[in-house]
Amino acid sequence: MTKQTWTATVSAVLFVVLAAVIALVPVPFVLWSPGGTSNLLADGAATEPITITGTRTYPTTGSLLMTTVAVTSPGSTLSLPEVLFSYWLPSRQVLPRSAVYREGQDPSNITQDETQLMTDSQSDAVVAALREAGIPVISWPMVESVTSSGPANDILKPGDLIQAVDGRTTTAVQDVEAAVAAHHVGEAVLFTVMRDGQVQRESVTTRATTANPDKPVVGISLTTGYTYKPSVKFAIDPAVGGSSAGLMFALAITDKLSDDDLTAGRVIAGTGTMAADGTVGAIGGAQEKVAAAARDGASIFVLPRDNCVDVGQVPAGIRLVPVDSLDEAITALRTLQASPDASSVAGCS
Repeated sequence: MTKQTWTATVSAVLFVVLAAVIALVPVPFVLWSPGGTSNLLADGAATEPITITGTRTYPTTGSLLMTTVAVTSPGSTLSLPEVLFSYWLPSRQVLPRSAVYREGQDPSNITQDETQLMTDSQSDAVVAALREAGIPVISWPMVESVTSSGPANDILKPGDLIQAVDGRTTTAVQDVEAAVAAHHVGEAVLFTVMRDGQVQRESVTTRATTANPDKPVVGISLTTGYTYKPSVKFAIDPAVGGSSAGLMFALAITDKLSDDDLTAGRVIAGTGTMAADGTVGAIGGAQEKVAAAARDGASIFVLPRDNCVDVGQVPAGIRLVPVDSLDEAITALRTLQASPDASSVAGCS
């Protein structure tokens, strides 16, 4: 073997080895692409996505598609060729991993967080839709968490609705905080709570904080909870997490509670967070979700107005309907039902 041949052979081997290393070494990026869709109005299915009991419901004739983004899982990685290939494909985004997942966060914790966001979004969507339908909803201070080393541990529980403190009705978080603060350290506070549908009375003895020996605490954090007559059950794929389906949940519940058939035979898709007061919030992956909706036959896509800037080329045959609230979304869909080409329903400009 000549010197030139030896050099060429070694160079070729080194090139192959280097290419293999580059192809196999993971890179710190995450891929977003169009995910699946689910019809939230699949009435009569073996497992209905949303079931409402305890109040009158009405038949629906259309589809409301919950859209998702297929994202690199927290426990998976991408190679450089995968990133480069995905970069040039339509309706896909390649994002720095740090922009999606916190550095060092355990994958199981990420999944738990996403599951909790889904649960919270369903709860808020129910409240917003019931209020839209005129069904009474009562808000209460609710125990969000209990400090394991605090005085309320094993006495109060997350989910407890605090209806009174020391016999005085509480309707807001501030009422509970003020009632506890009115005590001296070492005094007992009597809580009247609704737990699992039953009213209970629990006594918690206050302690001082390390920072302030004169400030009484019971070791709980509070948020707002709700009571209402109807029961709303969800049967959503547990692999789907996050809060971005809130708007579609609220629209689906509203359609079931409305006698004028909001969807009216149309295939409507969308995305957006939903607050209990009906406010719609921005989400991630708008472009990918629009692509998924168009792929699965939607003619209308409802989205947060703030996400208009995230949508590039709109697929043919689909109309974007940007909104800021549940009420605005309902009004727009009813307007387009009467007049599909109505100019009064603005799109993304």
